[in-house]
Amino acid sequence: MKTISQIAPLRSALATRRKAAKRIALVPTMGNLHAGHLALIELARRHADFVVASIFVNPLQFGANEDLDRYPRTLAADEQKLQGAGCDLLFAPTVAEMYPQGMQSQTRLCVGGVAQRLCGAARPGHFEGVATVVCKLFNIVQPDVAAFGRKDYQQLRVIETLVEDLNLPLRIISLPTVRDLDGLALSSRNGGLTDEQRKTAPVLWQSLQQMAKAITEDGERDYPTLCASHKAHLAQHGLRVDYLEICAADSLQAARTDDQKLLIAVAAFLGNVRLIDNIEVMLGS
Repeated sequence: MKTISQIAPLRSALATRRKAAKRIALVPTMGNLHAGHLALIELARRHADFVVASIFVNPLQFGANEDLDRYPRTLAADEQKLQGAGCDLLFAPTVAEMYPQGMQSQTRLCVGGVAQRLCGAARPGHFEGVATVVCKLFNIVQPDVAAFGRKDYQQLRVIETLVEDLNLPLRIISLPTVRDLDGLALSSRNGGLTDEQRKTAPVLWQSLQQMAKAITEDGERDYPTLCASHKAHLAQHGLRVDYLEICAADSLQAARTDDQKLLIAVAAFLGNVRLIDNIEVMLGS
């Protein structure tokens, strides 16, 4: 596996593969890779001949009081993991390479609708930064397919909307959330939990499962009351809930009782670590 940090040589390397009619896949990441990222590499491999991963901690998607400076950067270890997973090329640019004119003058993309609620409301500007950097990566790599995890479900919907609205010539593929044995969704931020917090964290997934069961098996349709009950449950375990909502899975608007495809989405702080998770729920036949 080769690592490239500049756009021009990356494009040159990919042009050679493209001339050979190789199908190219992109797996964008911010590094500090875990089994979920490597599963995306494996998914990409099944859909392409040549797999490119990117590692870029994108400052444009972090707010003023968020964890940009603390976000783990483990490039050497990540390179070894990617090589073991069968990745063909790593693109690891600097901030100056991605934003040569500085971030203040950078053209930015604003995705409406699906980006406005949940993390979009809790982290103003976050999805503008995500959409901008992902669109830049798509233009730089020009992949045939790009792979994303469903743990960041709203991010996935933002990117799917971006591709559709701007008529970008690629296909988005996705992978279900990869979890630890106790159900906690794998995340680069999990490493910031203390041992005691790590024991508590699976309550997030347990609560989502209980809510899904209440809807699918018990016929619960009072969604605000169900959310309020589980917010209180999570608070009792020491989590500070940012949001816990039941949404229509496609639009991410508040679910109506006649919606059939639902998403239960949660974001909560455990100490200083912000965890997100979700569960998809299908109703009817």
